[in-house]
Amino acid sequence: MNDLLILSILLAGPKHGYGLKQEAGLILGQESMHNNLVYPLLRRFVSEGWVKQKSAPGERGQTRKLYALTPLGRRTLIERLSEFGEQEARSPEAFMLRVGLFMVLSPEVRERILNARENALRARDERFATLQQGMELGVYGGDIVRYLRQGIKTELSWISRLRQLEKKQKGKPS
Repeated sequence: MNDLLILSILLAGPKHGYGLKQEAGLILGQESMHNNLVYPLLRRFVSEGWVKQKSAPGERGQTRKLYALTPLGRRTLIERLSEFGEQEARSPEAFMLRVGLFMVLSPEVRERILNARENALRARDERFATLQQGMELGVYGGDIVRYLRQGIKTELSWISRLRQLEKKQKGKPS
């Protein structure tokens, strides 16, 4: 998922590696993404033709590398974001990354992603309901399951709101 995150940050325009590290870290709730994650990904993206690299002067006279998404990189990113199977549907991070990038995905892909996540959440809620009914969880265990089920209910409500936003977007002129 780190690769999708780095590529998606480049959608906004060219960035220096340091800026990519900072933005990715911010999105992930960290200070910055580690060099050992960012730079090997950038090297791979350049070799795949997804990202182009050029040298640019830095603020203190040094030479810095500037990275930009290529048309192939954009197509690849959109294709990969559109892949949303059961494993991705179970991942809150994979789901939120895609929702954050809904503007580059087709309405059909967005709806498929919403359906897949909704199905994954409902299946998880059913497992928790079975757990609540079939097992003595105690005070704290029971509270954990109630908390988790409330989170599922909240996310299902959010998915409903996302669908309402989709309907509003369809009604707007291009």
